Amino acid sequence: MSKFPELNEQMDLIARGVEEIIPETDLEKKIEKSITENKPMKIKLGCDPSRPDLHFGHSLVLNKLSHFQSLGHQAVLVIGDFTAMIGDPTGRNKTRPQLSMEEAKENSQSYIDQAGVILDKKSLKIVYNSDWLSGLSFNDIINISSKYTVAQMIERDDFTKRYKEGLPIALHEFMYPLAQGYDSVVLKSDVELGGTDQKFNLLVGRHLQKVSNQNPQVIITTPLLEGTDGINKMSKSYDNYIGITENANDMYGKILSIPDDLMATYYENLANLSKDELDGVKKELTQNPRDLKRQLARMVVEIYHDKDEAVKAEESFDKLFIKKDVPDEMPECTITSNVKVIDLITDNALVGSRGDAKRLIKQGAVSIDGNKISDINFEVSKSESYQILKIGKRKFIKIV
Repeated sequence: MSKFPELNEQMDLIARGVEEIIPETDLEKKIEKSITENKPMKIKLGCDPSRPDLHFGHSLVLNKLSHFQSLGHQAVLVIGDFTAMIGDPTGRNKTRPQLSMEEAKENSQSYIDQAGVILDKKSLKIVYNSDWLSGLSFNDIINISSKYTVAQMIERDDFTKRYKEGLPIALHEFMYPLAQGYDSVVLKSDVELGGTDQKFNLLVGRHLQKVSNQNPQVIITTPLLEGTDGINKMSKSYDNYIGITENANDMYGKILSIPDDLMATYYENLANLSKDELDGVKKELTQNPRDLKRQLARMVVEIYHDKDEAVKAEESFDKLFIKKDVPDEMPECTITSNVKVIDLITDNALVGSRGDAKRLIKQGAVSIDGNKISDINFEVSKSESYQILKIGKRKFIKIV
């Protein structure tokens, strides 16, 4: 007797929240074969560790990989430490900076740790594409390159745009989709996952498998999640992101900041609801958006933290923004002489960089005991009692 759920049950979960399945009939055939042979499909997700941190935008495809894990299939996370040195040209109007192998390795460990919040790490297979790509000879590279034409490559939207505008396209950028596609040949993957912006790369893998006499992989794409601004896709570059490993208070507050018209999307992609539960929420959205947004924030915080943390985050938010109070608990720092406020902010890791601290001070987002600070050279003096330094809306530190 097969250990896998029936076809319809698998398809219902796999199809939930995805943009495209290419082609769906092939996926059904692969699932039926898996059930008949009682053998898991091999599900590939490639990630280039160009940045060391993950946000909710990454969680959509990670959640889909976890769905396959729950159905009993083999999830394979491909760390693109070699392809990261090439640089993914997706969505770029200029050549992406290349990473060193050391940078890629360092970022990849952070990626794995954070992805483990969503994935079952016990059953997850993790591989590095440097293991096979770095060993290819020039003959191998010529052979792989011969499988794809320049005309096919230039069909890619970002290459087409740059070509028409006379912007340079380096030859090594053509190698990126070929290298990613060759990963699929090496792994003999049955399914490959990716965001909609990765569709071209995923199809190259399908093509290379086909010309290598393999049963080509099925492509499943997930939508790109809009950020908290409701305009751009979620990205650190746009400062509209919610980090997977952010503390419960910040996560809760950022979810409450999203526009109401994003709530249906966030419920569908982040809250792990069944289809019936999701349909019920969508019916209520126009009638009770405030309470449903608070419910959404609690649900998501509970997924990435736990129920107690979600309740505490809501209580903390209410205290700060409804009762206009300061939290009962906050980090402390001790000063023994006058200290520049910008040094206090950066030395206590309250922002990502010194530049961020300067920007927040100039914007009037920093205050001490309720008094806004606008001078980046302002010095905090020793005091007989403690002082409260506030940065933005949710960050506090007690100066002792």
